[in-house]
Amino acid sequence: MPDKVKINIEEENKLILKEYKHLLRSLKPKLTSNSEKADLRRAFEMAVEAHKSMRRKSGEPYIHHPIAVAQIVVDEIGLGPQSAICALLHDTVEDTDITLEDIEMNFDKPTAKIIDGLTKISGAFELNMDTSQQAENFRKLLLTLTDDIRVILVKIADRLHNMRTMDSMATHKQMKIASETLFIYAPLAHRLGLYNIKTELEDLSLKYTQADKYNEISKKLADTKKDRTKYINEFIHPLKELLIEKEYDFEIYGRPKSIYSIYNKITTKHVPFEEIYDLFAIRIILDSPLDEEKSDCWGVYSVITDLYKPQPERLRDWISNPKTNGYEALHTTVMGPQGKWVEVQIRSKRMHEIAELGLAAHWKYKENSQDNALDEWIENIRETLQNPDTNALDFVTNFRQELFNEEIFVFTPKGQLKRLKAGATALDFAFEIHSELGLKCIGAKINHKLVPLSHKLSNGDQIEILTSSKQLVNEDWLKFVVTSKAISVIRKTLQEEKRKQADLGKETYEKKLKQFDIPLTDYNLAIAVKYYKYQSPYDFYFYIQTKNLTLTDLKELKLQGGKLMLPNSKIEVKESIEETVKKELKKNAELLIMGESSDKIAYKFANCCNPIPGDDVFGFITINEGIKIHRTNCPNAVQLMSKYDYRIVRTKWNKQHEIAFLTGVKINGIDDVGVINKLTNIITGQLKLNMRSISFDTDDGIFEGKIMVYVHNIEQLDRLIEELKSQQGIFSVSRIAENELEK
Repeated sequence: MPDKVKINIEEENKLILKEYKHLLRSLKPKLTSNSEKADLRRAFEMAVEAHKSMRRKSGEPYIHHPIAVAQIVVDEIGLGPQSAICALLHDTVEDTDITLEDIEMNFDKPTAKIIDGLTKISGAFELNMDTSQQAENFRKLLLTLTDDIRVILVKIADRLHNMRTMDSMATHKQMKIASETLFIYAPLAHRLGLYNIKTELEDLSLKYTQADKYNEISKKLADTKKDRTKYINEFIHPLKELLIEKEYDFEIYGRPKSIYSIYNKITTKHVPFEEIYDLFAIRIILDSPLDEEKSDCWGVYSVITDLYKPQPERLRDWISNPKTNGYEALHTTVMGPQGKWVEVQIRSKRMHEIAELGLAAHWKYKENSQDNALDEWIENIRETLQNPDTNALDFVTNFRQELFNEEIFVFTPKGQLKRLKAGATALDFAFEIHSELGLKCIGAKINHKLVPLSHKLSNGDQIEILTSSKQLVNEDWLKFVVTSKAISVIRKTLQEEKRKQADLGKETYEKKLKQFDIPLTDYNLAIAVKYYKYQSPYDFYFYIQTKNLTLTDLKELKLQGGKLMLPNSKIEVKESIEETVKKELKKNAELLIMGESSDKIAYKFANCCNPIPGDDVFGFITINEGIKIHRTNCPNAVQLMSKYDYRIVRTKWNKQHEIAFLTGVKINGIDDVGVINKLTNIITGQLKLNMRSISFDTDDGIFEGKIMVYVHNIEQLDRLIEELKSQQGIFSVSRIAENELEK
């Protein structure tokens, strides 16, 4: 046995060395000196030694992970030797005896600083951590983005490799990691221009959160690959001949559609797999000089639209106005042979490199570009985060919403281009220019026409902001501003004003207690806050000042030993829901819905997704309503699992009970004579289901309906959907995803 172990270790060491040599080959064009090569070797040897006794869940030596992360950093993100060194050492300070001082002594301060950033953000999402702490850690993570963006890029590479190698993990850990990946890492990769990584993170997340759907779409893609390839070749052939005739230097090929984007269209737009037009997509990459890129791209667009009829509303011009993350391309959708829509992307080689490698390529080329949108975006984050009063949880929520948002392009009075989140208002624009301008804004002129603060901006608007030194910030502004910067500055200003009022209220409170001969103690303050029904002393002080509370009632409360006593007070201490759950459920046990444990633990079914027996579900501990049971594919599941995982309860159905659950389906088809009668016969006659309601709207011979029925389990619902789909004249049938009982 010892010889066998020795052979295995030798084989492992050979594999580790092979992976290191692969990394070295990838870095060869970027290694500018022997000292860089020596630093890389030293980092590799330090990582091997530090992790020598550690193994991953799969059983392989842990060192494979940092080498793989370094390979991703170099090959898939396009960073250089220093980033590769940081990737090799990214777990050492947190998990081994190596210190930051060791890193700095062996390398330099910038390397130590990046690894320090990676160490600090390693716990941005941790099990059993409260939500505010998670948010604060994430805020620190984003601060590193504004300090040295390589910290975030290495972290994304780390997450990508973890997602690629999760098969050995427990199911609940896979769900948690996949959910937080969808919640923040995929959107971050998108905003940083790492489209390939963003796509893979989304696909892998779907693989672990919705395995059945992932496998179903994968199989359909595999089954149709031959036909799709044949069709794309048929589409490309005449186009290729025309482009050669026009003497363009180009590459043209089919572009695969991601599983996650297909899943999104099927679930959100209720489009069948077969009808998703950009399953057929091609990409044209031009080898053009920098000063001829735009004209060449538009020239190719002209060739395509002469050959195939375009869909005008599907033209996307990100050449004239690149995205914030530096992305440039022309996108158009045209009608190909056999009446099928095909999406075409047109880019130069430079644009393609930026699209593939994101930030690294953006900064490589930006000296040749007048576009500094990405730098402005990072500066905005820095400015917002440097505000000491920024609420971390609010910031994370707003920030995440902005990562995927569409943009609009507007202009200052002098013609300077500004990018804003779609839906932004005149007041958002004012804050985008400068915080003080926003705080003093009283209105705006858009295209020389006077409009209010809340006016929503459109592409191409030219905006002049009107101000007044007498303007006061208003809490109602938060109802219509949408950008993180505007929300942050308004909240900060309101908090400062509230703090001033609370300080004055505190002075009033202390004067009154002295006047009533009541001791100034923390206990008496707590009683006063409870008596007046406020949430905190801070709120209590604020409302003393703003609502002119006289506090004379405090004179009527009894004093016992210097302590205030509430009338008839017997404060009942109720056991919290969390404590009940911990008491009734053993560690790692599951809540059995309609089973033994659930008799003692209050639970309800969430209205947002209406789970029924057979659905994959989880329990979420609420503050006041016990446990809410959600489907794992609930619209809110990703946010709940990633931000509040310490309140998640593993849950399964007790199959012994036969209780009917209300659910519903949406149905769309041809409004033929007797269609409603035919459908109701299937539901009540053939399938013996109780129907609660049925409603239909028709328009030009097409109907859309909603049918609410009672089913015992998911199998009954699936059978119902299949039976309805099989009827002639029915286009689509889908489960109602959210609660629409009252709609």
